[in-house]
Amino acid sequence: MFTKQHVIYLAGGCFWGVEAFISRLNGVNQTEVGYANGLDLAPSYEKVCTGKTGHAETVKVTYNPEIISLDKILENYFKIIDHYSKNRQAADIGTQYRTGIYWQEDFQKDIVLNFLKEKQMDASKRIFVEAKPISCFYPAEAYHQKYLERNPQGYCHVDLGLIDDKEFDHLSQKEYEITQLAMTEAPFSGEYNDFFEDGVYVDVVDGEILFSSDDKFDSGCGWPAFSKPISEDVISKHRDFSHGSTRIEVRSTKSNSHLGHVFNDGPDGSKRYCINSAALKFIPKNEVDEYLKKLNK
Repeated sequence: MFTKQHVIYLAGGCFWGVEAFISRLNGVNQTEVGYANGLDLAPSYEKVCTGKTGHAETVKVTYNPEIISLDKILENYFKIIDHYSKNRQAADIGTQYRTGIYWQEDFQKDIVLNFLKEKQMDASKRIFVEAKPISCFYPAEAYHQKYLERNPQGYCHVDLGLIDDKEFDHLSQKEYEITQLAMTEAPFSGEYNDFFEDGVYVDVVDGEILFSSDDKFDSGCGWPAFSKPISEDVISKHRDFSHGSTRIEVRSTKSNSHLGHVFNDGPDGSKRYCINSAALKFIPKNEVDEYLKKLNK
């Protein structure tokens, strides 16, 4: 069963920092940087930087409305922009660095306009945040995508410390990157790749039971593989268009943690749930009953 995803577009200066911040919000499943609402039909970074194409550096945000509301996304967006500046954010100056909220679906219009109206009522001076439908969006060059993940010391005008990650304090850096930033561990490197003890595998974020060892098999793919989850209710599936292909991403329903992907090449025509070890925690069979008691308290 696929969960209906919504999309909103946010412009807030250099898109590297905006993307890095927004991608960390629980409920945001995908982010992509690009150039929005301009005139040039083939924009490039070099063209947009001239300020003559009319485009704004923008982040396409795909989110799960059952996990995070559009209002909450906008509240976080307002934490990282100077909404009183026109065509400027920090040291970046030009129309390409303007702030803007661009909606894709009609129902989002009222949410955005009401949000900005309330902000303006509480403001001491005029707010310069563009609000209109998205008319066009062109993905930026590959080297701009997830830039700060690959270049953690790169330029960023956004204070990433404003993100409240207290609910993830118990995670290691690797666990956080995989479950919250949708990264992937290297093949054959995970703790549970060649592990076949009896028991269950739980969500490393909130402890929800996700998979059983009864359904685990050696696929040779380099990641733990399962023919099915413990129940269809504990996972959600989403279309993933990253890396130039279309795949089906698997997330945990309750915590919205990124787990991995599902394919149709399992044994005897079954599914192959290809899951990152770092998204899981193993509970041995002789400890499951006690674990369930603690989980249900």
